[in-house]
Amino acid sequence: MGGFSEKQEASVKESWEVMKHNIPELSLRFFTLILEIAPAAKDMFSFLRDTDVIPQDNPRLKAHAVKVFKMTCESAIQLHEKGEVVVGDTTLKWLGSVHLQKGVIDPHFEVVKEALLRTVKEALGEKWNEEMNGAWGEAYDHLATAIKNKMRAESLESS
Repeated sequence: MGGFSEKQEASVKESWEVMKHNIPELSLRFFTLILEIAPAAKDMFSFLRDTDVIPQDNPRLKAHAVKVFKMTCESAIQLHEKGEVVVGDTTLKWLGSVHLQKGVIDPHFEVVKEALLRTVKEALGEKWNEEMNGAWGEAYDHLATAIKNKMRAESLESS
């Protein structure tokens, strides 16, 4: 993966500013898309497992989606500044072990990426462009790679 440019960072920041005001709605949309693309993913989320519909007012769902959005955005900004994903090591280690426990595999990261990009596109409407899509995609890929690396390290430690 190449470097993350100032232009890409600006693009993510700008779109985040637009989306920030609509987080509860966007996070529900994001999870709806994940489940449309991969219905079986529902069982991976403890807060969705025992229900047939996505609860509009599920606080755990909203909190989780907000975290994913924010982390992707923040890691994008740091990507440009530091040239790598900087998530607190304990957070990253925790993310690695949780994703490992839940049985997350590479295709799952692609599903989340597709849902994220579609959510961003819908949220931005006319402001959306290919450059924004590329910037969010790149930011997400870097974050996903960092999580996957922790997952690999974790599974090596436990084997």
